[in-house]
Amino acid sequence: MTALDAAEELEKEGLDVEVIDLRTLSPLDKEAILRSVKKTSRALILHEASLTGGIGGEIAAIISAEAFEWLDRRWCASRRSTRRYLTRPREDYYLPQVKDVLDAARKIAAY
Repeated sequence: MTALDAAEELEKEGLDVEVIDLRTLSPLDKEAILRSVKKTSRALILHEASLTGGIGGEIAAIISAEAFEWLDRRWCASRRSTRRYLTRPREDYYLPQVKDVLDAARKIAAY
């Protein structure tokens, strides 16, 4: 629940946060993504895939192609561009943590 935990903390700081849980990638709820960007003028894309070649790139491309004029800032909370290995000791290193989301969201809010 990384995104929801971060959203809860950000709301305590006075930031109004909207979290979209896409649930499925096919079909991708493109309308929900675009509606949120148009409403908030921002997007923080959080996913567990690597930065390069992950679904976040596709989501960013959709935003860029169809909602760019509403966008003030985009940020990705994924920290790594390389393939990750899901052994327990390395999982926290590769997967975005609440702190990563908080840092990214604060940068977006300050923009």
